[in-house]
Amino acid sequence: MKIRLILTVFLIIISGSLFAQDINMPELKGFKKNTAYPVYLPENLWDFINGAADTYLSYGFVDLHVAEYKKGKNVIKLEIYRQADFIMAFGIYSTERSPSFHFTNLGSQGYIADGAINFFKSNFYVKIRTYSKSESTLKSAELLAHEVADMLPGKSEMPAALSIFPSNGKKINEETYINESVLGHKFLNKAFKATYESGPDNFSVFIIEKNSPEEVKKTTEAYLVAAGTDATDSETGRYMFKDGYNGTIFLAYKENKIVIISGLSKDQSEIADRYTSDILK
Repeated sequence: MKIRLILTVFLIIISGSLFAQDINMPELKGFKKNTAYPVYLPENLWDFINGAADTYLSYGFVDLHVAEYKKGKNVIKLEIYRQADFIMAFGIYSTERSPSFHFTNLGSQGYIADGAINFFKSNFYVKIRTYSKSESTLKSAELLAHEVADMLPGKSEMPAALSIFPSNGKKINEETYINESVLGHKFLNKAFKATYESGPDNFSVFIIEKNSPEEVKKTTEAYLVAAGTDATDSETGRYMFKDGYNGTIFLAYKENKIVIISGLSKDQSEIADRYTSDILK
């Protein structure tokens, strides 16, 4: 048994090492490429991004490839993060995105902001950075970004779940994916979130999809119990209750979906019902 366990671990390490080596960084005309960086894995990601590593790990970080391109004093750094899957890549990308950035057609979605070019495609999150103010260097960084986007496998698309959110009042480019501890609760996970504006009111809508109606009911009951609310099943599948951390919560479920709305007051149930009905129709 011990020998079998050692062999299994050895094969996992070997296969993981081979898997980590399969990204070839593109050349960049006029720049000298330096790839003398280790391939960072979950156990040593802290060596590269220190405090931010925990966030990447929470989104299923697999490995990181780094290259540096130098032309005189001008330097461009390329980082390719491989996450567990497409949704995880969108999730970590969305945590570092701001609606104020200049969005561009790169991969599934990308943006340019103060010398940084970030985008995601398939299960990859790509970050390109230069501190140079040279116009030619900035253009070279954009060229590199397009080279990498074309090189990486997979389709350039946004998560299909985002299309479920109603468009009325939705803030553009503020959608996120939260893999763990939605609204600060350990029993709530894997939620897409969108923020909305209705008149003077701002609120958030979360969509959680489970594998079965039974899982949906179990999660709903856990939330109600944590909030100190009667967990008796609702005939309509809709609840309004007070969450000590998040104020008034509107929760509804149907089949394998849960919709949670926060940021509205008790007397705004009509708004909550309208959005909930649109999602669960």
